[in-house]
Amino acid sequence: MAMKRYVVELGYGADLHGGNATKAARRAVKDAISRSCLCGLFEIVGMNDPGAMHVKVRIGCPKPGEVDGKKVLDEIPFGSKELEVVEGGLSTQGLEVPTLGSGDTILVAVAALTVCVEVIA
Repeated sequence: MAMKRYVVELGYGADLHGGNATKAARRAVKDAISRSCLCGLFEIVGMNDPGAMHVKVRIGCPKPGEVDGKKVLDEIPFGSKELEVVEGGLSTQGLEVPTLGSGDTILVAVAALTVCVEVIA
């Protein structure tokens, strides 16, 4: 059996007040998941256990070294997981609102989630 890609879904996330790379990355993963119903895995591929899928998460953000990978992968509800964080995304000046966070940096992260399953080759 071989792992085959089933779907690639993209997501966007931002921390509007404080430039927190992990917060933005987690939101990007949640955004991608919120548009994905993988019913074809069950109805077409015949998968019975959602734990059988493998999810590759690729995050692009301006501060890749500041992303807490465990917290990002915790957003994936099923299956085995792997993470790659690369330079990307966007950082721009926003507005500091102390009750919402410290700093005036808007940090944007993007996510690509690739769902793979084992199929008979």
